[in-house]
Parts: sequence; C-alpha cells; structure tokens
Amino acid sequence: MNIGEAAKASGVSAKMIRYYESIGLIPAAARTEAGYRSYGTREVQILRFVRRARDLGFPVATIEELLALWHDQTRHSGDVKRLALEHVGALERKIAEMQAMADTLRHLASACCGDNRPDCPILEDLGGPASPRTCETR
Repeated sequence: MNIGEAAKASGVSAKMIRYYESIGLIPAAARTEAGYRSYGTREVQILRFVRRARDLGFPVATIEELLALWHDQTRHSGDVKRLALEHVGALERKIAEMQAMADTLRHLASACCGDNRPDCPILEDLGGPASPRTCETR
C-alpha cells in the first residue's frame, strides 16, 4: 500500500509517517521502482503501535525503547513495566502541576469582582509578586 493508504490504515498521518522515518523511529519504507513508499501489514502494525503509544503520551525516545522491546523476543516484561510505570509517574506529576495551576486560577478568579472596575487581581498576580486584593479590600 502507498503512504496514504498506510496512513488511513494506521491512523498516523502521512506527514508523521515521513517524520518518524526521518528520525529513525520506524524503518524506512521499501520503495517501488518509481520511488514511492510501499507499506505492508507489518509496517502498518508498527505505525499503529507508535500511534497508540503517542496516544498514551509516551515521548518518542521511550517509544523507541518500547519498539525495541516489542521486537526483542528475549525481552524481560519487567523492562516494559518499568517504562510504563515511569511514564505513569511523569503523568501524575504533570497532572499535579496542572491541578495546582487550575487551583491558582480558580482562586484568582474568585478574588476578581468581575465588574466594570479596571483593577483585576488576575492581571495583578500575572504582573508581579504583590498579593492580589479581594473585592472587600478595594
């Protein structure tokens, strides 16, 4: 199949397929006599693997490791589990950071009167270290 068909079958855009090939994440596709990329079932399976790993938020470097483990029939499942749990930890740290951001913004929004006055504790906080005023302290 050509790159468009492989893209459709795998859920990975043709542009990303070219990119993954260029960085060596996936093997370069075979070429027809006319120079067009040609993909088979195995290549599409690899692309689906990469797509699923990206959907789960794995960074490209970790996907490279996972692909190597996937291809290695002598692998230890503990190595795969370690990578997965490291990623879980990174996701949980990111979630905690994002929750802290949401809490801060929620607090700032609650301190904002939201009326026609120009002063805004949200902008004051973004602009400097002074603690924001509440509607009652203005």
